[in-house]
Amino acid sequence: MSVTIKDVARMANVSVASVSRALNGHSGVTAETQKRIREVAARLRYVPHSAARSLITRRTQTIGALLPDLHGAFFSELIRGIDLAARKRGLYLLVSSSHGDATEAAIALRAMQGRVDGLLVMSPHADRAFLDENLPIVLPTVLINSHVRSERHAALDVDDYGGALAMVEHLTGLGRKRIVFIAGPEVNHDVQERERGYRDALARAGMGDTATVLSGDFTEESGYRAGREALAMQPRPDAIFAANDMMAIGCLSALAEGGVRTPDDIAVVGFDDIPMARYVSPPLTTVRLRIAELGAQALDLLAEQVDDESEPPVAERRLIPTELVIRSSCGGTAKRG
Repeated sequence: MSVTIKDVARMANVSVASVSRALNGHSGVTAETQKRIREVAARLRYVPHSAARSLITRRTQTIGALLPDLHGAFFSELIRGIDLAARKRGLYLLVSSSHGDATEAAIALRAMQGRVDGLLVMSPHADRAFLDENLPIVLPTVLINSHVRSERHAALDVDDYGGALAMVEHLTGLGRKRIVFIAGPEVNHDVQERERGYRDALARAGMGDTATVLSGDFTEESGYRAGREALAMQPRPDAIFAANDMMAIGCLSALAEGGVRTPDDIAVVGFDDIPMARYVSPPLTTVRLRIAELGAQALDLLAEQVDDESEPPVAERRLIPTELVIRSSCGGTAKRG
């Protein structure tokens, strides 16, 4: 038979309430009594019954996260940041992916209801109608990099526009005249903002009519294909700005196969600063987004929403800054990372 909280209380010669307070870190129990209770619980190998605790606290101690994908360095870092921040708060993480499908996103959101205390949502399908249909008003939710502006949901946005603007201004400052942009999925809010920054920077430099956008989908393979396409252009570009690092890395491979010297012939830059970016050849200039920190801040913002007693919680919007990391692939002077 499994050990119960009553067994721990009897062995420690205290009340059940004292055991509960001691094991949950609440006040009202002396340090000596708490130590004795914890020693007894460890000796008996007592495991608190999470379902019973949830009935009392009305909390599952679990946070849900809906992401567009789980593959790749970006999402690995994002999940790591979320999970580390959750563990610091004694919370657990339930992760699901929509795999780019709106129906799958809706199913995942509905499946997590009742199992989580709050939700982190990063999805290209998360417009106002989608959220209204699939999320109850009372469930705390934080939107990550969403175009939705809602008084119901807190949001955490990356300054994609500002980062892209700064990167293209850096390239034009180096004298690059024919800068091509490799975009990601059309419905992705990050991509839209990064392309907007790219176009505005060219316009400010009096080069708006030179804007050229190649298609991509955030994978290395699509970056490779875009690189091959750039090689066939006449005249060739003298710089390529990929909307994420994975596409920039694929592009570097295509250019190397084509006998192009980077950055002498064509500069290549990316966005995100995934760990691999500094180890490719040449090391990749990119826009640094502290991915794990983004995940941690999203979790912290959600935890604040969960603890907020107002119904619904007061929505808050935060903007995460980005920064340029100058390495060898752009032809500029390496400054950091």
